Amino acid sequence: MTDNTIQDSDAFAQAWDEPQKSALSQAELDTLTDQLIEALKTVYDPEIPVDIYELGLIYRVDVNDDRDVVVDMTLTAPGCPVAGEMPGWVETAVEKVEGVRSAKANLVFDPPWDASKMSDEAKLALNMF
Repeated sequence: MTDNTIQDSDAFAQAWDEPQKSALSQAELDTLTDQLIEALKTVYDPEIPVDIYELGLIYRVDVNDDRDVVVDMTLTAPGCPVAGEMPGWVETAVEKVEGVRSAKANLVFDPPWDASKMSDEAKLALNMF
């Protein structure tokens, strides 16, 4: 009995360490990733003429096998006047991507945003070089 427990524990540990298989092929995931990035680039902070993706406000995008998308994002400042609206803008943009079933945007403030998270394109657009 002890041997079975050890074997079961070993099998569980091995399964836990293995990467999870996705129902989406790598090609599908690559295409979806490109489409999601393009969708996120349509959302702008109204006070800054750069999209939220290039600003570095998108921290994580998760897609499950059913194509439900969860976005963890932040704001340039916690007191941003559009804090209540921007997650909805992100959800709307992501839901327009063909094949996406649902979208949810979560505001997170850890780590706090700073200018180092901006892309070179954003820095150039804002003359921050």
